[in-house]
Amino acid sequence: MTNKEKNDYFYLCSLIEYIARKTKNKRRVIVNALGKDGIKKQLKDAQVNHCLSFEQVSDEIIEYYKIEDGDFDTIANCKYSIPSYVDIGQLYMFMIRNLAKNGDDLETLISVFNSFISDEISNFKTGVYFENLDYLQESYKAGYLLD
Repeated sequence: MTNKEKNDYFYLCSLIEYIARKTKNKRRVIVNALGKDGIKKQLKDAQVNHCLSFEQVSDEIIEYYKIEDGDFDTIANCKYSIPSYVDIGQLYMFMIRNLAKNGDDLETLISVFNSFISDEISNFKTGVYFENLDYLQESYKAGYLLD
């Protein structure tokens, strides 16, 4: 993954996190609403969209892809401060970069966001998002949180 690709994936993963929080959806809902073609488009547009606010870009995506509000509120009732959507976006970018093989970055993004690990990372009441990156990646590969 080139530096440009890392930046584009970082932006897109942060945007997915932002939209999911805004619409109270699981992250997979956003990724699946975009679909493979929508994800490709957002990666292509990432450098331009960096200049716009997350609010504007997310509103356009929510409207275009008709993303409905859900009930997966991972922020309400959190006792402590939570990581920013950019912090979580960076975590996902690193996971995708490390897990992808031979140019399958897009498929890896879809797979990671559709796996159980995404819900675990998003559960800010548990603190899984603070775990070591290697632990999260190995748990993802195993299909469950390792002991």
